[in-house]
Amino acid sequence: MYFIGIGGIGMSALARWFKANNYYVAGYDRTDTDLTRQLVEEGMDIHYEDEVDAIPARIRDNRERSLVVFTPAIPKSHNEYNYLKESGFSIHKRSQVLGMISNAFKTVAVGGTHGKTTTSSMVAHILKNAGMDITAFLGGIATNYDSNFIRNEKIDENTVAVVEADEFDRSFLALNPDIAVVTASDADHLDIYGDKASLETSFKEFIAKVKADGKLFVNEKIAKDLVDSSYSRTVCTYGINQGQFFASEITMSNGFFEFNYSDERFKIERIKLGVPGFHNVENATVAIAIALELGLHPEEVKHGIETYKGVKRRFEYLLRSDKIVFVDDYAHHPVEIEAFLGSLRAMYPDRKITAIFQPHLYSRTRDFAEGFAKSLSLADEVILLDIYPAREEPIEGVSADIIFKDISADSKMMCSKTQLVEVLKKKDLEVVATIGAGDIDRLVYPVFEYLKDRYHA
Repeated sequence: MYFIGIGGIGMSALARWFKANNYYVAGYDRTDTDLTRQLVEEGMDIHYEDEVDAIPARIRDNRERSLVVFTPAIPKSHNEYNYLKESGFSIHKRSQVLGMISNAFKTVAVGGTHGKTTTSSMVAHILKNAGMDITAFLGGIATNYDSNFIRNEKIDENTVAVVEADEFDRSFLALNPDIAVVTASDADHLDIYGDKASLETSFKEFIAKVKADGKLFVNEKIAKDLVDSSYSRTVCTYGINQGQFFASEITMSNGFFEFNYSDERFKIERIKLGVPGFHNVENATVAIAIALELGLHPEEVKHGIETYKGVKRRFEYLLRSDKIVFVDDYAHHPVEIEAFLGSLRAMYPDRKITAIFQPHLYSRTRDFAEGFAKSLSLADEVILLDIYPAREEPIEGVSADIIFKDISADSKMMCSKTQLVEVLKKKDLEVVATIGAGDIDRLVYPVFEYLKDRYHA
């Protein structure tokens, strides 16, 4: 197996699957990261230069026995990709390979523009915690397992595969799930889709992939947008105080959310959610519904939710004391930021919230500048970093300024990544949040170290 872009969160989960099944696994990635170093420690050969000669001879000399997997984020000019393609290697997208694997099992596919990583990891943890045979391919590092790949030693026809169904590049259309979830369908990836209508069309194509005897779980808020009377699978709606499967009587205590779960068959009372946020109550609701659908006992499900520790960079507490709270979150869309900061405000209504945000992609910044400004204004203070370009070239006239000018928080400022810690030294801080999907994660540790020392936390 040879992976071009092996350090991607979805690619690395696949790489771990093949390594666990005794394949030789090698790959290229542009950047040396904690994740790629973990893969090397697990026995994979990885290099960081786009050079044909760097491809291991074991791959180059075994064309007939090798499979190449690539991510759509790889540019068309990539030397190794073009060499392998021209040399006649079997090459597949990540999504195609995930589809091939998952088709061998009963599959739960979790899609949505927000919430899919947390929801899929919740489902996987509940099932594994109850002793069910599972394999899971996640879009984030599950804290309970310190991995984006979860696997039981026993893998057979009874195994349930839990997969994150990614709408980027229409990847989720390679799946044919037994159970599908759609958590949200807000406009996003407009560089791919053009407009929200095209994105919703793609989600409709995804839910049409559900097997004829399968079930669709869809957030009540978007059910009418995606499902009409012609849809032939069983549809189950969920939400907070709405839907067939719903959460109610939500309370907050010491930073934790508690709620009741109800459907036509079961009621589970005073569930203590291990991760905060109203949006995570929604995610937990559908995770519970799926676990019950797969035959788990309500007490097993409750225990699973209460022992779930979350996903790295999803409402992840780094520090939590009377003096300072530091939270890191992957939110990179206005709806996600609104949900995150809204929950943070509900939990800490009397404390000053300082939000540090790094916009992700020029196109997303352009498309949602007004929404970013409005959602960030829920904080008391905003520190705005430059745009992280990821796969994009700059777009004329697009910079973080187009967000900054409309932020209405009590205090706001622009800042470079290198200046951030020095800027924080001059501020009174109570609740600090780092937010974004770019390389802001590299600032988390320096900020953590500074806050820990300053507040003796």
